[in-house]
Amino acid sequence: MLPSIDIIIINWNSSIQLRECLEAVASADRQEFRLDKVIIVDNASTDRSLEGLEQIVLPIEIIRNAKNNGFGAACNQGAAISTADYLLFLNPDTKTASDAIDRAVSFMEKPDRQQVGVVGIQLVDSHGKIQRSCARFLTPSTLWCSILGIDKLIKNKSTSYMMTEWDHNNTQPVDHVMGAFYLIRSEIFRSLKGFDESFFVYFEDLDLSYRVKKLGWLSYYLADARSFHKGGGTSENIKATRLFYSLRSRILYGYKHFNPIQANLMMLASLSIEPFTRIVFALLKLSGSQVKETILGYAQLFANLPEIYKSSGS
Repeated sequence: MLPSIDIIIINWNSSIQLRECLEAVASADRQEFRLDKVIIVDNASTDRSLEGLEQIVLPIEIIRNAKNNGFGAACNQGAAISTADYLLFLNPDTKTASDAIDRAVSFMEKPDRQQVGVVGIQLVDSHGKIQRSCARFLTPSTLWCSILGIDKLIKNKSTSYMMTEWDHNNTQPVDHVMGAFYLIRSEIFRSLKGFDESFFVYFEDLDLSYRVKKLGWLSYYLADARSFHKGGGTSENIKATRLFYSLRSRILYGYKHFNPIQANLMMLASLSIEPFTRIVFALLKLSGSQVKETILGYAQLFANLPEIYKSSGS
């Protein structure tokens, strides 16, 4: 029998992107897998993006949340009703090539790839340009480079956790593949109890990849499977809030995986040094809007400090 897949898509006001994503899935080749369900977890959308989806020929199941529960929590909701061999977490701003899922599953099913736990694929933008979507695990040194803005001036493996120095044109093992297309063996996901829900959005996939690695499994990037990925998703119009959640999740990641001294120093620097670093770079780009977004994002971060400390267990 072919291995089974459930595709889990988290929707929050994705509008036409969700429909285009589903239409790409509906037209995908299915020679290497059996599609059991496409599970859409809707985080209280208000844009009517769920209307008319019954017209798409797919085994769609929809979970409707009364409020936005966050990305990781919504993914766990979808996974909880899955019985498939594989889980594919797919962003609604993606459009997979017809053979992409087939290639990913076929790769993981090969006898010599049984230690591969997670697979991601090549992501391209609207111009066909390859996105540098793979990452290394965060370290205190790379975080300091980000806080001080060094990663904006020098992009290499010692300054940035994103693998921007690599052209992503070859298949290879990596620490982490972006959650826009994140294929994982269900047994691993369940053994790790899924995503850590303390991350509302951002870094929850990096945290999961780190825990997958600690269990002895590999993550692989496939260069011969491709998907369009818009990037920014539905959060591009709320950039200050996006910055807040990114900083919040990065701080939580530090408290979870670094020693207390490293985590506290990183937290203090994030609050005292980094706002000024970001504003300086925004001014150098003559971007008044970015200055405003930085100030608003940090205002949200300072207001959320009690909740951050609670979530981190500090």
